[in-house]
Amino acid sequence: MSTIPIVVKHQGTKYDVEVDPESTGDVFKYQLYSLTGVEPERQKILVKGGQVKDDMQMSKFNFTPGQSIMMLGTPSKDNKEIAPPKEKIKFVEDMTEAEAAQQEGAIPAGLANLGNTCYLNSTLQTLRAIPELQTALVKYDPRAAPAASSLGTMTQLDLTKQLRELYQHMSETQEAYVPHTFLTSLRNAFPQFAERSQTGQGFAQQDAEEAWSQIVTQLRQRLIIKDNEQDSDPNSFVDKYMSGKFTSSLECDEPAAKDAGEKAIVSDETFLKLNCHIDGATNHLRDGIANGLSEKLEKKSEALDRDAVYTKTSKIARLPKYLTVHFVRFFWKRETQKKAKIMRKVTFPHELDLVEFCDDTLKERLVPVRDKVREIRKDEEDIERARKRRKRNAAGEDVEDIPGGKGAKDNKKSDAKKAGTSADGDVEMGETYKTDAEIDAERDAALLAAKKELHALVRPHLATSEGENQSGLYELRGVVTHQGASADSGHYTAYVKKTAPTDSKTGKRKDEDDKWWWFNDDKVTEVTSDKIEALAGGGESHSALILLYRAIPLPSADGTVE
Repeated sequence: MSTIPIVVKHQGTKYDVEVDPESTGDVFKYQLYSLTGVEPERQKILVKGGQVKDDMQMSKFNFTPGQSIMMLGTPSKDNKEIAPPKEKIKFVEDMTEAEAAQQEGAIPAGLANLGNTCYLNSTLQTLRAIPELQTALVKYDPRAAPAASSLGTMTQLDLTKQLRELYQHMSETQEAYVPHTFLTSLRNAFPQFAERSQTGQGFAQQDAEEAWSQIVTQLRQRLIIKDNEQDSDPNSFVDKYMSGKFTSSLECDEPAAKDAGEKAIVSDETFLKLNCHIDGATNHLRDGIANGLSEKLEKKSEALDRDAVYTKTSKIARLPKYLTVHFVRFFWKRETQKKAKIMRKVTFPHELDLVEFCDDTLKERLVPVRDKVREIRKDEEDIERARKRRKRNAAGEDVEDIPGGKGAKDNKKSDAKKAGTSADGDVEMGETYKTDAEIDAERDAALLAAKKELHALVRPHLATSEGENQSGLYELRGVVTHQGASADSGHYTAYVKKTAPTDSKTGKRKDEDDKWWWFNDDKVTEVTSDKIEALAGGGESHSALILLYRAIPLPSADGTVE
């Protein structure tokens, strides 16, 4: 589209400017900076229909040739001329493959299927959605890591080292990568993944959940991290970021045992995943988690001197930053000698609230924070709705019901009172209205105060532990799916939430666009979130097997999201 010549008035001077409708407001501001010396952040450009914002498309204003607009603002005292970029601008076609893979909008690398290895590919792609894991792997030193008792220190058996190198290679390309070295290491370390197909051709299909568990277990043993160089108490990455704790109570179901003096056995346990047990009444993830936290087992009662049925009830005492949820869809079917699949449809949320499953101590810490988060979200939604409403009003829609809006239309009588003089000579005060800017400023100040209050509600222990969930709320980041009727057949894929790019100017994360990457071995496709809704199961089509949740980020005391 060709440029449009317009006139910009500033402090009595007129500037002829060519506007590119395809460009954004920040580009236009830099044009004016070169002419007036007023820095972009100090400019206020007034156009019929509103102000020019940095992220606005200039085509929105429908400029006509010769149109005049006004710019307000003065240069700062330390204003200097625009300096040329310190680094030479490099175009995509001139970049190396590794450089191009790091650019915003680059398609992440897929993984080649080496013969029934989709179970592994989907697991690796989902684990890669944990940025802290990739950071820890870069710093991993095999020589400093404790040796796994069952694997020793042999390089070919060090899955942590192989995972580090795999992710490094994947970060340097947009093409499908062949994970041959990692697969060989996995099969050497765990021969079950080297099982041959019953047909005699190639290797057998495996269970993605078993691959996930073995990889995470190895990371727990080998990937040791320090919060800083002076840290004398290093911690396992998995223990810090991916493990939770249960407080469990084991009690006999028979009253006679209690009458005989038998007490409940209370214990603490570490968990690396929550199981969603599926039965005929399970319709939602919450139902399945509740099933998994209460189980029956048979053991000998010392009080009764015989076997009896016990109920084990578990409550969560620690919630990790990254939570793995496993849909227990596979069970051993004796007739077919295979792991059959439970086809039942079980829905799951994009945001998961686990507060109800916590013990009283943790619940007391999380509830005030969770409730405050929801209150702030509602306020933010109300403010955004009001701003959008005013935008529509500026475009000519009805604004009579908008506080601080344009007011009543010309053909309607205004109800506003004017200041006048009463019979006794006193001045009567008329109604006053706040401007949109004043209303926004008040709401933003109240919102910031609420965020500071939220920050104060977080208990000191949770506030200093970046590996724990501080609110009890989780957002969905990854899904491993299975298509087919049994674990030993079918096909696995992975869905991973797209991470918002970082703003090069502010260094802060931009808003996410609610899009996902679908990893189908070497094929990588961008999909919308409605595809995730279809993974609840109900047949042999793709259904969720593993969910990866991340603790929702809390806004910091200054209002930014950490």
